[in-house]
Amino acid sequence: MNRKIIDPVPVKLLKAELTKSKKLEDTNKGHNELYIVTWHDSPNVVTEIGRLRELAFREAGGSTGNAMDLDEYDKMEKPHKQLIVWDPDIEAIIGGYRFLFGSEAMFDEKGQPIMASAHQFHFSPKFIDEYLPHVLELGRNFVAPDYQSSKNGAKSIFAFDNLWDGLVAIIMKYPNLLYFFGKITLYPSYDHIARDLIYHFLWKHFGDKDELVRPWEDQAIMPDSNPELLDLIVNKDDLLEDYKLLKTAARMRGVNVPPNMTAYISITSRMLMFGTAVNRLMHNIEDTAVLIPFDEIYHDKKSRHIGAYIRFSHLKRHKNEILEAPEMENEMVEDWLVKRYRKVRRMLKKAGRDI
Repeated sequence: MNRKIIDPVPVKLLKAELTKSKKLEDTNKGHNELYIVTWHDSPNVVTEIGRLRELAFREAGGSTGNAMDLDEYDKMEKPHKQLIVWDPDIEAIIGGYRFLFGSEAMFDEKGQPIMASAHQFHFSPKFIDEYLPHVLELGRNFVAPDYQSSKNGAKSIFAFDNLWDGLVAIIMKYPNLLYFFGKITLYPSYDHIARDLIYHFLWKHFGDKDELVRPWEDQAIMPDSNPELLDLIVNKDDLLEDYKLLKTAARMRGVNVPPNMTAYISITSRMLMFGTAVNRLMHNIEDTAVLIPFDEIYHDKKSRHIGAYIRFSHLKRHKNEILEAPEMENEMVEDWLVKRYRKVRRMLKKAGRDI
């Protein structure tokens, strides 16, 4: 039985913890602000995050059922960090992501990283040695229920885009990061034939052949439908053409492709999919693990998020002097990308591998 969700945390307590030192940047759109907090430095903000996560996930059918959605990864000695979007006008949290730097992961007695994804997925020695130090693990992403409808204006329309401003800004602050490790979530009520088509599509175009990461056997999920029949529906070799067929088939089943899957497909054609695991702690939702190389994200998709951080950093360094010329910002974005490219290539060459 679901427990009653806690009352909202008083705004004055939230504002007291959202200090300048925790501010990451201003958002590209929507006139919102991005902050990074933890349980230890901002317990009231994280409590409100737990309340909003439980609200959002319960409405979708995949919550913890507790009074708020906080677990050991939120509160451990070295807790996962929280990226939040703050609406300074209404003074409310719009959405958030929980994240962990792979380089900071501790390990259990079996040599597996102590991170939120580890209770569903097993990480190979190759992944731990070559990828994990450069990974930003993402999870528990949410948009507050009041901001999930476009009827609520620009703040709602740009909520997810604001979060991507923050994720790119983190990459810019920590240049050794190369990958986002995220999940595509389907809820138990989702149409099972559409679900099978999605999993079949992901294995076809992005399947990890090296078994870098796999679901634990007792949690692994594979399509129930005949793969030959699924091939008749998603039958194109071209990714985007095949994706159109997938979206059409899903709509015919009365559902849409999950928003975060649409977001990932729209930003890159280079992604690794590691399989799907049931999450028994979240009402049996199904999580598909994916790895997205930041440097393989389409240029136009990442450039605008890079520009947001460059503008914010410029304002901080030059006493609120605004970058008024778009050409100047574009030059700064391109300059950062060139320097990033050289640094990444040197790093990978030293490690003896490709991206």
